[in-house]
Amino acid sequence: MKILVAGGGGYLGTRLVSKLIEEKHQVEVLDLFWFGNYLPKGVPVHKKDVIEADEAFLQEYDQVIFVAGLSNDPMAEFSPAMNFVSNAAGPAYLAYMSKKAGVKRFIYASSGSVYGMTGKKLLTEDTLPASTNPYGISKAQGEYGVMHLQDKNFSVISFRHGTISGFSPRMRFDLIINTMYMRAMTEGKLIINNPSIWRPILAISDSVDAYAKAVSMPQEISGVYNLSSGNFSVGEVGKALAKHFKQTHGVTLDIHLNHTNDLRDYAMSTKKIERELGIKAKGTVQSILDELDAHIGKNFDFSSEKYYNILIFKKMFRT
Repeated sequence: MKILVAGGGGYLGTRLVSKLIEEKHQVEVLDLFWFGNYLPKGVPVHKKDVIEADEAFLQEYDQVIFVAGLSNDPMAEFSPAMNFVSNAAGPAYLAYMSKKAGVKRFIYASSGSVYGMTGKKLLTEDTLPASTNPYGISKAQGEYGVMHLQDKNFSVISFRHGTISGFSPRMRFDLIINTMYMRAMTEGKLIINNPSIWRPILAISDSVDAYAKAVSMPQEISGVYNLSSGNFSVGEVGKALAKHFKQTHGVTLDIHLNHTNDLRDYAMSTKKIERELGIKAKGTVQSILDELDAHIGKNFDFSSEKYYNILIFKKMFRT
């Protein structure tokens, strides 16, 4: 199968491309490569924006996967205008052109951020999006833009991601567990912002597996699906990380508790994706930490700005 991965040069995209190649798919990448290119050698790349992908360009692909756009709240708040173009208009445009070009399936990376701040209530895909921040609103708009295009000839699958973490060749340390891990490794500190709020945590390995399985689903499958490895309070994540560093690294972390305001407080049910797609997550907080240990040594340079999306994003605006 020939697959175009929009955003395939990113944190999730880089690992996903490798997985799809392992499963013998023919994969090409559409990306601006703001953060560099860490793809396997030989992967065909198209260095351009998604809005430059026209019908003629898309005709040769069987499926299109959208994991592009602005990736977090700090980027969205720094430039709300670019956020809404990239996260709302971008996927809607690419799905529209893909359908015109005869592409059979479009898979979209949505976000649990669309739910907003809902407390301890377990949210299903029937829960109406209620985010009031730019990132969450734009992801909901992007999801609407792609989902209403689905029909019997054009399958559309949208994954509402939990908060992702784990290792990627295109590494990031601005994600909850990755950030805590970086601080623990570099400063011996564990900073826990608002330990009482809840997050659905998503191991990047589970995310990659879900996309790979979605590619092979029957054509009639379409829908919105929560995608998470499990629901945890930020305090629980912190405790797991402190225990890991004590037992594995022999380090007792200096723990700092903050009680900052956060508009992301929610937990997600994954019953629908397990029932309809047979996708059941295997990742845990511990497996994420083990994966980071396996790929990141003591001499790793955590200071490089390329690991922090907002730093590169601001640098782009300056230059």
